[in-house]
Amino acid sequence: MSDEIVFYHNPKSRAQMVHWMLEELGGVPYRTVLIDMEKKEHKTPEFLAINPMGKLPTLVHDGTVITETAAIITYLADTFPQAGLAPLPGDPRRGTYLRWLFFGAGCFEPALLDTMFKRPPVESKGALGYGSYEDTINALKKMLVPGPYILGEQFSAADVYVGASLSWGAKFGAPGLDEPIFKNYIERITSRLAYKITSGG
Repeated sequence: MSDEIVFYHNPKSRAQMVHWMLEELGGVPYRTVLIDMEKKEHKTPEFLAINPMGKLPTLVHDGTVITETAAIITYLADTFPQAGLAPLPGDPRRGTYLRWLFFGAGCFEPALLDTMFKRPPVESKGALGYGSYEDTINALKKMLVPGPYILGEQFSAADVYVGASLSWGAKFGAPGLDEPIFKNYIERITSRLAYKITSGG
């Protein structure tokens, strides 16, 4: 069993968030395996044996397969605590950290995608786990006060997930993300060296 991190990646997928997270770990080595989705390499028997969903990102570490972007980011932050990207269990900030990381995955990202792809609204917004896109935007506004990051002065893995989603949304003109509170936050996180390395900036 190898303790090597193997990262299955395609830059045009959510795997880009994990790539940024890996660089934020501050020198933890990893091996990248690029998956060409246009050639359907994510649907080959070899890859499906690793991740039956045929999705990216996928990470293998210590013989364990980790999938789902938020799960991978949480795993990396906890497995490499020396990077200081997550409050440890027992830290009173741990709940806030987990709350907003999974809010990004479970509420904001679905709301953002439904809005950007103009998916037809459901009959009752209560049937959606996030309520409405406006609900998620208003929650994020409150979360970013006082800032500068989700946990105040400490940048964390929650900023990787939420920040990447906000940055993507703003890039493609998502409603409301041109407000100063979001523009300033996005500028702050995208100026980080790890982000620039992984985005080609």
